[in-house]
Amino acid sequence: MARKRSTKKQDPQPEGLTRLQEAVSAGQDWFSALLQAVADWEAPEEVVDGRRFRYLIGGEAFDWLLLAERLLEGLDGAVAADEREALLFFGRPPQPLDPDEFKRAIGDAKHRAHLNFVYGVSVEEALQLAVEEEVLKERSSRLGWGETEAVEQQVFERLYNKGCDELLVSFREERALPPGDEISYSDLRAFTYWLFKYRVTQSDPARVASDTRKALAQVSRLEVAARRRAQLLAAPSAGEVTTVVEGEVVARIR
Repeated sequence: MARKRSTKKQDPQPEGLTRLQEAVSAGQDWFSALLQAVADWEAPEEVVDGRRFRYLIGGEAFDWLLLAERLLEGLDGAVAADEREALLFFGRPPQPLDPDEFKRAIGDAKHRAHLNFVYGVSVEEALQLAVEEEVLKERSSRLGWGETEAVEQQVFERLYNKGCDELLVSFREERALPPGDEISYSDLRAFTYWLFKYRVTQSDPARVASDTRKALAQVSRLEVAARRRAQLLAAPSAGEVTTVVEGEVVARIR
């Protein structure tokens, strides 16, 4: 018996990805071609092989590195792995790029949305981490005696004056999302941005400014740690001895 041929059509490849592939194949620098593709991109989200890519959160916050990940996946290894990982994991482009150049490259509207993502998601995550470290430090000083409340609960109470579960219920109801204990990665990012806006509206300006300074200090510490880690991962060749002081590579002796 003849097998019936599937009539399901494959979704067409986005034009932006096709133009990126053509530009790189023609010899254009991959990063400049990538920035052009980001500037031209229109879809706020898409599903690719069952994975949801939400580039624009809440209609306001643009996760450009997520879009870069999606586009680079379509280049089939044309970009060196170390350059790709440096960009996607550490936000380091293959060549120096100052903020004004980046703004011109992706356009004013996307750049404004990018800043919304930086402060509303990345910095908010850093603030949560900073407060979590404070809670853990306080617990360690008390040897954990009598501690029963979850760390996450204490972090949320300090930042948002409500528990995580209560806020998550409100977020789900506002977005008409189904109830449950699980949350997707894209919805988690959207929840973080929602928390940022909630905190700003519920706190006085002085508290918001103080929290922002705390979060930016945490971001700086993470960036320093990432640079030190990158230095340590730059392993010396065989026969070299590397001297490290407080995480900084200070000498290499063959």
